Amino acid sequence: MGTGKPARAHARVAVFVTVGVLAAACSSSSTGTTVRNPRSAAPAGSWLYPNGDLANTRDAVGSMISSANVSRLQQAWTFTLPAAAVAAAPGYGSLSAVPIVANGVVYLQDLDENVYALALATGKLKWEYQVNTPEKSGGPDGVAVADGVVYGATSTAAFALNAKTGKAIWFNGHLLSSGQGAFDIQPQVTGGRVYLASAYGLGPGGGVLLALSAATGAPLWKFNTVLRSNPGVRAVKAGSGGAWETPLVGSDGSVTFGIGNPYQNAASAIAGPSPQLYTDSDVNLDAATGRLHWYYQGVPNDFLDHDMQASPITATINGAPAVIGGGKMGVVYAMDAHTGHLIWQTPVGQHSSSDNYPRRALQHRLTLKAPYTILPGDLGGVLTNMAVAGGSVYVATIDMPFTLPKMTLPLGIPDGHGTGEVVALSLATGQVEWDTRVPAMPLGGTTVSGNLVFTTLYTGVLIALDRATGKVVYRHPLPTSANSPIAITTNTVLVPVGGPSALGLTGGSPQLVAYTVP
Repeated sequence: MGTGKPARAHARVAVFVTVGVLAAACSSSSTGTTVRNPRSAAPAGSWLYPNGDLANTRDAVGSMISSANVSRLQQAWTFTLPAAAVAAAPGYGSLSAVPIVANGVVYLQDLDENVYALALATGKLKWEYQVNTPEKSGGPDGVAVADGVVYGATSTAAFALNAKTGKAIWFNGHLLSSGQGAFDIQPQVTGGRVYLASAYGLGPGGGVLLALSAATGAPLWKFNTVLRSNPGVRAVKAGSGGAWETPLVGSDGSVTFGIGNPYQNAASAIAGPSPQLYTDSDVNLDAATGRLHWYYQGVPNDFLDHDMQASPITATINGAPAVIGGGKMGVVYAMDAHTGHLIWQTPVGQHSSSDNYPRRALQHRLTLKAPYTILPGDLGGVLTNMAVAGGSVYVATIDMPFTLPKMTLPLGIPDGHGTGEVVALSLATGQVEWDTRVPAMPLGGTTVSGNLVFTTLYTGVLIALDRATGKVVYRHPLPTSANSPIAITTNTVLVPVGGPSALGLTGGSPQLVAYTVP
């Protein structure tokens, strides 16, 4: 995910529109439609948080879906937004956030920032909250639900809605100062606080991390993700940082965010190298005050667009609390939850010598000429959230090189359509347990249900792999391409799909599809 404007806006056109991934604007001023299958089992259960639980494990504990019955998944209902949503912005996806399921209701937000509440059992629309502000930077957006309230954000504001009626409880449009970017993030809510972040800050200080009062929307603290200057090196001037995936709220009173890249080009990184803290890092803060506890920086002086953006995950390694992080550099990191010290790190997916460019530039040892190719590329590595279950970390990674024709460009041009891999790592050691190649970009992240791990492919396929072997044991075609995480409840797989017309795909209306097992 690129950071910075106006260059970032250009990058979104040059990369995300061309490639057609990670969504953008869908729009609807009218109600969507629901089609039901009366012969299917009624959906039931819950998915209470963006990543399933507060630990961000994406493990659907309590789900009955396994290899024994996955072949019997049947479409129960489909909620479809108007086709005009796609026609208004061809080449983009339309739904890129995971739905939340609570108290028999499904809550989702489209990329015009509109919010919908659907009956889980039938898919029927209960209410909608129309914002109709096209998402300019690609989402994922999405909502959180707690204590009968739905929390969400537009690009510039945060809001709270009554979960039963959709009526606004509060709306705060005075959270970001000039140059502090925009909200892309699906928030996390717990303990009376709403955790948000802006991405791609435009000036000194970069994007900001925030906590708001859940009751009033008033800001409780803010944390700048880029130091205004780094001692001993040049001042940081580029816009950068921020966060665009849901943070981890720990039981120890901390909150951990995965931070984006510094959005600098090779010429700048070589001429004036700097770590540019806290970009490409996991940052652990006091949840009540925003005070920094620790950070771990995966890539100092990054100029490869290699965010460390993935939602951090709570884990236990050798009896001690740990945090699992990762991002577009294509590396998974295990860190001590108290200190941030590295326990292990494992590269996943395809890599090239470009991995070493930022550190070599920081050491004044890099000689580089354009054009040059990077792998992982701008859309490569661990682009989507991971899952942890049963002593393993499950990772979807994208293999697609990018070529940069000029040293002054921060983003490159994709070489081909991209493939990917789903990888299982030992939680204890980081060693690869299995590695399964897939024919298209696995943009659905990973989600565990029983002895299966699910993801979606960009070409519009839902797949499930055996957790023990990595063998693909289930494939199901989707109505159109998919670039969003899924949610799994007791007997249901909820799959957002979204309508880009790219890479030879035929676009379609943005939809949420519910599949159930009997």
